[in-house]
Amino acid sequence: MHSNEFDINLNFVRNLINEQFPEFSSLPVTPVNSIGTVNYIYRLGQELYIRLPRVMDWANIEMEWKWLSYLAPHLTLKIPEPVALGQPNASYPVNWAIYKWINGNNYSDELIHNEREAAKDLSNFINELHSIDVPIDAPKAGRLPLLELNKRTLESIDAADLLDRDILLTVWEDSCKASVWNGHAVWIHADLLRTNLLIHSGNLSAVIDFGSAGIGDPAFDLIPAWSIFNSKGRKVFQNSIHADKDTWLRARGYALHQAVLIIPYYRETNPQFVALAKRTLDQILMNFDSAE
Repeated sequence: MHSNEFDINLNFVRNLINEQFPEFSSLPVTPVNSIGTVNYIYRLGQELYIRLPRVMDWANIEMEWKWLSYLAPHLTLKIPEPVALGQPNASYPVNWAIYKWINGNNYSDELIHNEREAAKDLSNFINELHSIDVPIDAPKAGRLPLLELNKRTLESIDAADLLDRDILLTVWEDSCKASVWNGHAVWIHADLLRTNLLIHSGNLSAVIDFGSAGIGDPAFDLIPAWSIFNSKGRKVFQNSIHADKDTWLRARGYALHQAVLIIPYYRETNPQFVALAKRTLDQILMNFDSAE
């Protein structure tokens, strides 16, 4: 998916395990079919899994590892539980990690039993996350202010080659009218897409992939209004989150920005991810039309 990916395969992962964690060397290693874009995922036995960064620029496993245990006691949904931290070596110059396996499948309309309940559960999780104390050494998270993303967003809208280009431009311009974030930082996950939510027995059970987490604008965690939910869930989600109008406007802008970047970049290499991005844009346009 990326031009500068590390060359990872089953034998490579097995050698890393044998070298650094021989206590796990007897466990089978199997690839996990994932549409994620940042890490390779391998299952280790039945109770564990391995995450290995695909590219050097996004290799932040060590940061995630450090803060997961700090966040977990404050959250009611499951999040990844660290087991072991792999060290860089000559063949793989970044950290990688082993976690406890979490049963479930990526969020989908077919698997979730009650979207309104899922929206309530996710909004509770976000309110909990945003309420956690922020230590002085917490990492920064999020993107630049919307206006500073304007050029790249407009280029991506053109590159995405979408039929709704003109209305997307209108939505983007409207979102950019939001006031700039006031700088009051809270803990954010910052990547709440369907690929990072797990469903088990029809219910939302876990939030995974904290590689983008840190402190920043709470607007980033409001993106699920469009990236996760349909109209029924969106209404519950929006009514359950503590945020003002400008924060919601920024959230919609960031949701649009993220989606239009995904479409041209992953068009050939990850069509499932592109389909989810197009779905996000459809939900944004649907909500914008109803608001108008």
